[in-house]
Amino acid sequence: MRILITNDDGINAPGLKVLEAIAAEVAGPQGEVWTVAPAFEQSGVAHCISYVHPTMIAELGPRRFAAEGTPADCVLAGLSDVLADTPPDLVLSGVNRGNNAAENVLYSGTIGGAMEAALQGLPAIAMSQYYGPGNLGLENSFEAAAQHGAALVRALWDQGHWDREDYRVFYNVNFPPVAAAAVKGTRVTAQGFRRGTGFSMTPQLAPNGRRFLWIKGGPQDVPTQPGTDAHANLDGYISVTPLRADLTAHEALDGLRAALET
Repeated sequence: MRILITNDDGINAPGLKVLEAIAAEVAGPQGEVWTVAPAFEQSGVAHCISYVHPTMIAELGPRRFAAEGTPADCVLAGLSDVLADTPPDLVLSGVNRGNNAAENVLYSGTIGGAMEAALQGLPAIAMSQYYGPGNLGLENSFEAAAQHGAALVRALWDQGHWDREDYRVFYNVNFPPVAAAAVKGTRVTAQGFRRGTGFSMTPQLAPNGRRFLWIKGGPQDVPTQPGTDAHANLDGYISVTPLRADLTAHEALDGLRAALET
């Protein structure tokens, strides 16, 4: 198996090392793992592509490249340049430092990398490590992802729903904020929503008197509804959420047609 990996935390992020190990285990001794990751951190860029300027790419070692762009740029670079003649079987994005559950899905560059792979017609999985009191003090805060990641990817590869629709399914996996031994299992979930929290901006004056606005995130320990991602994670379960890039509110179509079409 040939696997392309990327992330949004950057080429030197510890979570990328965890993903490299996961991918190597899944690919097997005869497989290949190729890395194309951002040269610098790209958290929060969602599915952004560098449409108005070129992306510089540098080879750092065997099958290892850094691109001055977003995770989606990196996937495009991998497919169009690095692996142009030998496309990957699977694209993995992560392992993100912090959860990409609930509304975080819409902001995440980790998700954006997997989404771009899906739009290019490839199977893709995004993976993130939730943070909390149960794993912040561990020697390896990615312990849950490191120990359970490969088995989960194999299970999804063998038993997941891999359609070939125009907006094909890809997967969002979040590992709970606990030690690996405390992981209770896996739950298939919907994307949740943290009520009463979200991103905001906080003003601050710099020493030179100039005024800046800093993005401020909301609390991440707010549970979502039962059956959704963050609820499962905070209860000690790995969440697996099938996603599509199609943003249409299909349930609203018939009512709008009846009201507006003439």
